[in-house]
Amino acid sequence: MRFEGTSAYVATDDLKVAVNAAITLERPLLVKGEPGTGKTVLALEVAKSLGAPLIEWHIKSTTKALQGLYEYDAVSRLRDSQLGDARVHDIRNYIKRGKLWDAFVADARPVLLIDEIDKADIEFPFFVYETGETVKARPRPIVVITSNNEKELPDAFLRCCFFHYIRFPDGYTMRAIVEVHFPCIKQRLVSEALKLFYEVREVPGMKKKPSTSELLDWLKLLLVEDIGPETLRERDPKKLIPPLHGALIKNEQDVHLFERLAFLARREGR
Repeated sequence: MRFEGTSAYVATDDLKVAVNAAITLERPLLVKGEPGTGKTVLALEVAKSLGAPLIEWHIKSTTKALQGLYEYDAVSRLRDSQLGDARVHDIRNYIKRGKLWDAFVADARPVLLIDEIDKADIEFPFFVYETGETVKARPRPIVVITSNNEKELPDAFLRCCFFHYIRFPDGYTMRAIVEVHFPCIKQRLVSEALKLFYEVREVPGMKKKPSTSELLDWLKLLLVEDIGPETLRERDPKKLIPPLHGALIKNEQDVHLFERLAFLARREGR
């Protein structure tokens, strides 16, 4: 059972090593990296590559650890008891399985995605107090946990994981990603687009740097609008902000930043 990437997901060698190490050790894979570097999609592609079912648990700020295992619906049981429903005599009728429980009892070894674990305080109990049963994994799921570094994770939790940081793709890897999504795109356009894309990312003071998914959206628009590499190569101070920049720049602070840079460039060019 080895992950070698898929036709739709360009996995670097170190990422493939990390995934396969986690599978071998039967430990969760904790993945960190910039937004847009493919952390969440990784679990989907691992499941696709291994032919395994995918179970997704997306964490919110209100998520409690117990919800991953199960929830006891006491309100429904009280209502049914008032109505004289015979279901109230079996408490199991009011136990709702969580994603962890589903992963533990799955017939085939699944891939479990725990997405953005740092949004909530997470601990993982495995004992169902209402029924007195312990849920054991059969077999252990392949667990992919993502984090955006919004909170520090406990040391005890980190010791249980295999850790991997997904670095933002370099130019060579990004070209491979673009080729997957746009196999017939002209290489001159890719070269100029990537050059401008990385220049935008390197502008000091940007609040949100554009990600891989935003680059792909931008390239799609460039193709639809038939904008060629010559347009991207322009360095006219009045056009310092990239064409169709709404695909790359996602807040007004960064738009104002580029407008100020364009103003300074025009003033220095006088």
